[in-house]
Amino acid sequence: MAELKRLSESRDLTRIERIGAHSHIRGLGLDSSLEARGSSEGMVGQLPARRAAGLILQLIRQGKIAGRAVLLAGQPGTGKTALAMGIAKSLGAETPFASVAASELFSLDLSKTEALTQAFRRSIGVRIKEEAEIIEGEVVEISIDRPVSAAAAASSSAPSGVAAAGKTGRLTLKTTDMETVYELGGKMIEALGKEKVQSGDVVALDKASGKVTKLGRSIGRSRDYDAVGPHTKFVKCPEGELQKRKEVVHCVTLHEIDVINSRTQGFLALFTGDTGEIRAEVREQIDTKVAEWREEGKAEIVPGVLFIDEVHMLDIECFSFLNRALENDMAPILVIATNRGITSIRGTNYRSPHGIPPDFLDRLLIITTQPYTEDDIRKILDIRCDEEDVEMSADAKVLLTKIGVETSLRYAIHLITSAALACQKRKGKVVEMEDISRVYQLFLDVKRSTQYLMEYQSQYMFNEVPGEAEGDDAMQS
Repeated sequence: MAELKRLSESRDLTRIERIGAHSHIRGLGLDSSLEARGSSEGMVGQLPARRAAGLILQLIRQGKIAGRAVLLAGQPGTGKTALAMGIAKSLGAETPFASVAASELFSLDLSKTEALTQAFRRSIGVRIKEEAEIIEGEVVEISIDRPVSAAAAASSSAPSGVAAAGKTGRLTLKTTDMETVYELGGKMIEALGKEKVQSGDVVALDKASGKVTKLGRSIGRSRDYDAVGPHTKFVKCPEGELQKRKEVVHCVTLHEIDVINSRTQGFLALFTGDTGEIRAEVREQIDTKVAEWREEGKAEIVPGVLFIDEVHMLDIECFSFLNRALENDMAPILVIATNRGITSIRGTNYRSPHGIPPDFLDRLLIITTQPYTEDDIRKILDIRCDEEDVEMSADAKVLLTKIGVETSLRYAIHLITSAALACQKRKGKVVEMEDISRVYQLFLDVKRSTQYLMEYQSQYMFNEVPGEAEGDDAMQS
């Protein structure tokens, strides 16, 4: 029983860890005419900003905005990061998306320009095409023989790989024109087991690597079960020969190619994260090779999106680098965000809008975000309650919305989980107004915290409130 309890606790912890600040965002919430819906795909409000982001999205898909940059500018807590996440989700898994905070670039391990170069190349994809020998057909029957030696190897003391190695079997595949029986070895049996292949599935086997891909369930076997899962995909039985040459597409980023070719441990560096400085010669050789593949029609470049948050933290050297990098033929789409007004450019004494040099500002398409309305805040809190699996009464939501209007949306969102824990403590199932009030009193927002500091500043170390220091000096004299 204790073991089951620990297992359920670990599952709950895993679920909590997976709920992020923007885990509810699934797209930009636009219709087919690029008009923003009031509330859709996790996005609420910010209609003009979302319409502008939708146009940017169309330009990205059509490949007409490579080497350009977009600035998301607005007050804190107005959905700038959510907009960037919405663009990333709408692009899909095929388009590379890299996200960094500007403060991450100032590292002791890498120079600023190297960190920016790696971020740029992480957001540039290379779609490589090659021909491969494929066996594709519908599974008629799988039969596996288990000799006595394999049964002994399959005991609990033997590793699973050893147990699979002792097995042999036969796989019967068919197309609309033919049917063939293939002999199976241990590795292929293990691969079929991992993909949970069974009779009636349509599969593709790569002859060179032995990779098994389950394409779906045969339409002819759709009536085998009374009920099927929501994700079950039905496909037609393949036609023609079982063995055929097909074009296989692999999608990797330029940075992954850089890492594999620059380190002694090869692709293992991708898992360790120890990429270090990559020599310019290596990148030049890779760019030359990729250019050759493009001319031969073996590869194509997929300009992705690089999102840099807190862009005001970059200094004048980084902005100079970005100016030059955007003129490169293979530059990605750069999306940057800031919540600063007119402030100093880091590394200089000059002031500029958003802390960005005027020559770089001139390259930007600027999208502004506005503060959320009370109705928007209520809808966002509803979405976050569903995302965090918190049941809350209508009165509690009204109170929480009021708190969000008077303080900030982020503070109100933070109170959701805290109030749920307070409700759990009193053995309740629905979060009520008393739970919201309790956590509101326990955790201060910025305004109340500032007021508290002003009242008790003299009791803190290094008092710097104007007027207090002058009074202390007068007392000492």
